[in-house]
Amino acid sequence: MPGSSGIRILVVGGGGREHAIVWSLARSVHRPTISCAPGNPGIAALARCVPISADDLDGLIRFIRSEGITLTVVGPEKPLALGLADRLRAIRCPVVGPSAAAARIESSKSFAKEVMARAKIPTASAEVFEETGRAIEYVRSRPLPLVIKADGLAQGKGVVIAHSLDDATRTIEHFMTRGALGEAGRRVLIEQFLTGEEVTCMAVTDGRTVVPLAAAQDHKQLLDGGRGPNTGGMGAYAPVPFVPPALLARVTREVFHPLLDELNRMGIEYQGVLYAGLMLCRDGPSVLEFNCRFGDPEAQAVLPLLASDAVDLFDALAHARLTAGHVRWREGSGVCVVLASEGYPDSPVTGRPVTGADEAAAIDGVQLFHAGTAIKQGMLVTQGGRVFGVAAQAATLQAAREQAYRVVDLVQFDGKQFRRDIGAHAAQVAGGDDH
Repeated sequence: MPGSSGIRILVVGGGGREHAIVWSLARSVHRPTISCAPGNPGIAALARCVPISADDLDGLIRFIRSEGITLTVVGPEKPLALGLADRLRAIRCPVVGPSAAAARIESSKSFAKEVMARAKIPTASAEVFEETGRAIEYVRSRPLPLVIKADGLAQGKGVVIAHSLDDATRTIEHFMTRGALGEAGRRVLIEQFLTGEEVTCMAVTDGRTVVPLAAAQDHKQLLDGGRGPNTGGMGAYAPVPFVPPALLARVTREVFHPLLDELNRMGIEYQGVLYAGLMLCRDGPSVLEFNCRFGDPEAQAVLPLLASDAVDLFDALAHARLTAGHVRWREGSGVCVVLASEGYPDSPVTGRPVTGADEAAAIDGVQLFHAGTAIKQGMLVTQGGRVFGVAAQAATLQAAREQAYRVVDLVQFDGKQFRRDIGAHAAQVAGGDDH
């Protein structure tokens, strides 16, 4: 779509998170020309979608050069882990996203644990194993439950809470011996189980300045009440009523700054979005995981609340000009409810026709972010495990929930799965008013 400013942006990725990023950029007063690789049918309404895979680094760089792209925003973790940001910086193409070395905080959980230990960042105790037998021997000697994590990138499917020895043994063999997650699960971390509220705190940093974003809470289990298998995320809301500004400042002081300082000591500069999954324990926040990009679905709850201009924000990140003023928020709350395919997360069924998407997308105060869709024979069909993120914003969290769920019922496809309780607990805590 033609812009009027000469700003030409490429967003890398094709899921719900990238749709939210494109949507935010498209609202800019700068009216940038936006491309997305590979994009999806929802993104196609806002940007030119180009059929280049997010991990085809050579193809992406050829496109960036040929199209005169002035800013690249990398959505998913894999191209960052493969070094896309490094290659773009080497040819002086502005990019939002950390180097491969910095992205190891997500691509290697054992590396992240080492960095946290040196930086004295609170986190659960953990041991790393490369042999199935030793890992099983270890769990036999430890109190349950335990958290078993694949060391590498596993798209949200590499974490299991083992409540019994059978669970633990089965998971270790599944990851390490049977190779269910490929190379990502050949090495595992076995971690102390923490209790408390789990929240997501994200920040943006240009390598010098760190600005926290609104805290969010993801709902990772498939079923209401936190039951069922872990997923990539079934929904999120923001801001979180039990993460007041003082706690966000503490996370910035005790988690984000020490991490970036330690990486700097290692000769690694971090630029882009920094994600901390936290457990709010009795004695304070403890880090469960770091990610090197926006959370998905947290981005779909947080980005629509951004009052400042997304082009200005991403440009400041890429050019090391970030200030606190680049991040301003709208009043109210945001909710994102994920609609998933039958069989998700293990064996999602795809190719199911979708109805109601156009009507849902036309409703004010709601965004229908496409996560796994395609056009087949002129018809919108399901194409992934997570199909849509229904995002809504309102003055209160409860009002945003009600708006989102009205739209959830409009969008139909056979086998649709979703949770009915996204943000329900927090709405009770907030008493219907999250300020």
